[in-house]
Amino acid sequence: MARGTKINLNIGASFQEEWQQVSEVKREKHIELLEPKKHFLLFKKERRKAKLVTLVGPFALEKKTMETLLKELKKKLGCGGSIKGEFMEFQGDLQLKLREYLESEDFRFKHKKQ
Repeated sequence: MARGTKINLNIGASFQEEWQQVSEVKREKHIELLEPKKHFLLFKKERRKAKLVTLVGPFALEKKTMETLLKELKKKLGCGGSIKGEFMEFQGDLQLKLREYLESEDFRFKHKKQ
């Protein structure tokens, strides 16, 4: 650059305009909380990095109740697991054991035992 050259900083933007911060609004679904007898759960199986994952849900429980149930199930089944939205994920093929334990807790399922 030559001496005495002025730089134009107003290219494409006006500094007088106020900047608006765009915030992402998380919309939470309104979930009606249900007692175990009114749940109709289903199972899904997925492969993640060549390992099988069992999903069970959708649960309509309070977050603390769901976390307590998950902790109890993980301890009873001896596996890892987590909560993803309204579903619980468990490492491995645990459909039969999960169904047996959840039925003893008065949860119901959409499909009959095969």
